[in-house]
Amino acid sequence: MSEVIFDLENVDYTYLNKFPALRRVSLNIRSGQRIAITGANGSGKSTLLYLLDGLIFPCQGRISFLGRELKENDFNDAKFCRDFRKNVGFVFQNPDVQLFCPSVKDDIIFGPLHLGFSRKIIQKNLESVCQILNLTDLLDRQPHQLSVGEKRKVALASVLVISPQILILDEPTAGLDPLTTRQIIDLLMFASAEGKTVITSTHDLHIIEEISDTVFVFNADKRLAAFGETKKILGDPVLLKENNLAHIHTHRHNDGIHLHAHEHLEHHS
Repeated sequence: MSEVIFDLENVDYTYLNKFPALRRVSLNIRSGQRIAITGANGSGKSTLLYLLDGLIFPCQGRISFLGRELKENDFNDAKFCRDFRKNVGFVFQNPDVQLFCPSVKDDIIFGPLHLGFSRKIIQKNLESVCQILNLTDLLDRQPHQLSVGEKRKVALASVLVISPQILILDEPTAGLDPLTTRQIIDLLMFASAEGKTVITSTHDLHIIEEISDTVFVFNADKRLAAFGETKKILGDPVLLKENNLAHIHTHRHNDGIHLHAHEHLEHHS
């Protein structure tokens, strides 16, 4: 059985000591898994990802990484922090959070430079990710000159250039055109095929069908409502409807307009 990377036990998190974001969450994620984290807006998906990336820490309960409890003071240890950041890559939902350098190239190489990668490795990885994401012609551009889709790809490149074993992505395809969405899905599938652990937060059920083998569903009460194999979760219309994940379609008939839920029993292209 594969190694447990993240283990959460009864984790609570509250913003400003008064806004609950997660309640009593227990789960584990193993090496090589393809995880989708889904739920309606405000159900705690992003908060969970921040916890996994060591950006915030539980108010109650515990979270472990490779058997070691993650605590804020751990990141004051330069070696631990460097090793963790080399292994765990995070792509924020808002790419502007990650893009702050004068040029696209500077943004992409910022991480490996500060993690001590050699110039030779940085150049090799830069060329590779730019070819994969078709970013070569954008390297001298300023990030604010890019489209939303281009920004998302640059943010993703800034993580892939480090070649982490664990990828954590927060709504990576939100608001993107179909072609860019397809490119990112293919990239995540390729990363998984290489043995990387891929953890993606999304409420797009069509994406989930391709990028995950296991799904965690969060509810409006900020709790883990269900988890299991992707086909099982997507084949449960009651669960999806209860957690505001069922797609509703409007159809006009002779006697008026009717609403029908769209069940995700198989992939729809």
